[in-house]
Amino acid sequence: MAGMIPERTVEEVAYRNDIVEIIGSRVALKRAGSSWKGLCPFHQEKTPSFHVNPQRQTFHCFGCGAGGDVFKFVMTQEGLDFVSAVRSLAARAGIVIEEERGTGPSGLRKELQKLHSEVAAKYHQTLLKSPTAEGARAYLESRALTKQTIADFQIGYAPDTWDSVLNWALKKKVSLDRLVESGLVVERRDDAGKVSHYDRFRDRIMFPIFDAQSRVVGFSGRTMSKDHQGAKYVNSPETPLFQKGRILYGMHMARAAILKARQALICEGQIDVIRCHQAGFAHAVASQGTAFTDEQVALLKRCTDSVLLVFDGDEAGREAAVKTGRAFIGAGMAVRVARLPAGEDPDSFIRKNGAEAFRKAIDDAVSAVSFHLEVLGTREDLRKEAGAMRAAREVVKTVVLSPNAVQRSRMLEEAATLLRLPPDALATEVDEAVRRVDVERRRAAVAPRTPREEQGRRPAARARAEDAPRPEERWLCEHIVHADGSAGPTAVVAEYLPLEMVRDPLCRTLLQAAVEASVAGVPLREVLSEAEASTPGLDRFAAELAALPDKSRGDDDRAVEAVRGLVLGMWRRRLEAEREALGDRDPERRAQLTNDLQALKRWASGRPIVELEMS
Repeated sequence: MAGMIPERTVEEVAYRNDIVEIIGSRVALKRAGSSWKGLCPFHQEKTPSFHVNPQRQTFHCFGCGAGGDVFKFVMTQEGLDFVSAVRSLAARAGIVIEEERGTGPSGLRKELQKLHSEVAAKYHQTLLKSPTAEGARAYLESRALTKQTIADFQIGYAPDTWDSVLNWALKKKVSLDRLVESGLVVERRDDAGKVSHYDRFRDRIMFPIFDAQSRVVGFSGRTMSKDHQGAKYVNSPETPLFQKGRILYGMHMARAAILKARQALICEGQIDVIRCHQAGFAHAVASQGTAFTDEQVALLKRCTDSVLLVFDGDEAGREAAVKTGRAFIGAGMAVRVARLPAGEDPDSFIRKNGAEAFRKAIDDAVSAVSFHLEVLGTREDLRKEAGAMRAAREVVKTVVLSPNAVQRSRMLEEAATLLRLPPDALATEVDEAVRRVDVERRRAAVAPRTPREEQGRRPAARARAEDAPRPEERWLCEHIVHADGSAGPTAVVAEYLPLEMVRDPLCRTLLQAAVEASVAGVPLREVLSEAEASTPGLDRFAAELAALPDKSRGDDDRAVEAVRGLVLGMWRRRLEAEREALGDRDPERRAQLTNDLQALKRWASGRPIVELEMS
């Protein structure tokens, strides 16, 4: 516990504030192998000796000796105490700190961590030594899992009894309430109100689930019988210790390999991950049986900017690969997909064909766009106009997710080549896709909702949808950040773009800061640091944009033309939306809007764009 801040909250703040992003927003960092380096902010130096390690989430300067975690960096740079640093980073991540009264939350987590660690050891020893686990040992041998692999992943066995863990824990003075809260024991109340307790996991192979710090936080139990009537897998429920949307199976063992390979291998199941590690593919991880969450994507992005998906070869696996690929593309990460034969998964494929055949499948992996079109080709005739149009619309939905201009451009070019379409045609489709999203958002904003619909909306999801930058707004900000110090692109924004047209708060504030910096003749970062107080996350947003490749390549004229085109597009979308909303009403205003749209094509005539909406 830090002061009156619960330990759980401190961990959450650290988890949500990646040290590379925090330091990168204040120090110019460049990748150096698996880490990042730059000039130390704590002493004067000409040769970079300041290193940031994303794996350990630490920094160290070999010049002055400064070092520590993300809290230490903020404390040292801003002159804060620990509690103040935690509060500052919490505000930046949008985390509300609730004061802790007593040691309940912190003590609970420690108790649960200790309990899970001991139960994992108990299950493992039962597998290795108990006569009752003979069938489990034979099963694992039939699956060709070595003793070393079993030890590495601490695989165990839950006996075929109702009270193995229950009785063991009660003897150790663990309360029933704590056992139920841990998820290891289930509480049941019959019709007469009588309460009974029993083990959640019985007669199952047990796979401990570790967090990124190698602590056991949950379990997944697999049945050994094909004829078993219940679920194939039984997993720990959500507990104060275990939130499946924030855990990647195998991450505690794969992190170093991911950093070394600069790529993560994504599987669907736990056995797939274990098989990959045993075969030498130590950069394999998997989600907990659900679609990838933002938190899981962010966890991987700390280590790499590239993922390779190896999902089941059936239809469901292919569709899951497309969906998962979109999640990573939305984070600006490179995605490739390995294709396995129908009916195969990494576990079965490696067992049948060996590691080298699997390596070849990985080497032959295709881009996310190519794979998506292959999947679409199984249900569309891409040689026909209608099929190509439908496929193009689906691929465009993927392309517009990427916040990276280079990635978008490459995906568009590849899709156009594969569909035998002009790149400009797909670029137009991208603009149309963005417009449709905008129309849907406007409709959703004004559409009446029933009380049930309103109650059922998820605030976090709603906030993400409403706050997500429009692609052209983010692209515009990319150019402005890279053009810092060059007046041309910012002058276009200042003269021709009313900032109320920019809906995303981060984009709007960044553009306003750029205009102010240009007028004052100071670097953009000076104005951003002042604006950060009123717009949390602004520094991080600017750092993300600055880390992307400069698509104008430092050419001011090229940047001006790009910004000019984006501003024109934003005006066109605004005028088209207003004209569409008018319908058959107000013919005069509709005619004026049509004239204004034509005027956009004649910008060279000298008519100021900012006067269009007042015409």
